[in-house]
Amino acid sequence: MRNAVIEVRDAREEDRDGFIDVLLAAYGQYADVLPAGRWETYRASLRASFDEGRPIARIVAVLEGRLIGSLQLFGSSEEAYGMPELNIRNPVFRYLAVAPEARGRGVATLLIREAIRRAKALGADRLNLHTTDLMQDAIRLYERLGFERASETDMTGGEAVVKGYRLELNEAALRI
Repeated sequence: MRNAVIEVRDAREEDRDGFIDVLLAAYGQYADVLPAGRWETYRASLRASFDEGRPIARIVAVLEGRLIGSLQLFGSSEEAYGMPELNIRNPVFRYLAVAPEARGRGVATLLIREAIRRAKALGADRLNLHTTDLMQDAIRLYERLGFERASETDMTGGEAVVKGYRLELNEAALRI
């Protein structure tokens, strides 16, 4: 299994339950650290994410027939968050998730590479994302891959600042 090839492809309708299961398992690590009641709200939004919104793509990573990772790619901040005022008119990825038992195998990097490839194929010159300080492992990965803070796209409200990041889709980014 360690040498098995991880397939990255578009999610299919039959992936729905596995997609949601991976999201819940991946983000479940925050259940005990979020303020009271916040996890249930977040969990409900994760659960609804496969059926709601208008992503350009729902991308999955599959290992030996089992879904182990997922990511959703949106065309803009309006499509991703219903927030045109963020002024992001290029692709935004959300809901990057890797099953806990598959972590450390490069799954997140494979999914981000695919998001980069697709954003570039759309003619975009950058790719955006948002995260919080709670997700330090993800932030380290994003920064290692070349994403830079885009504080002008930060979102505030509730108990935390949701920080914006961007990656310029230049030749270096295409080699990730």
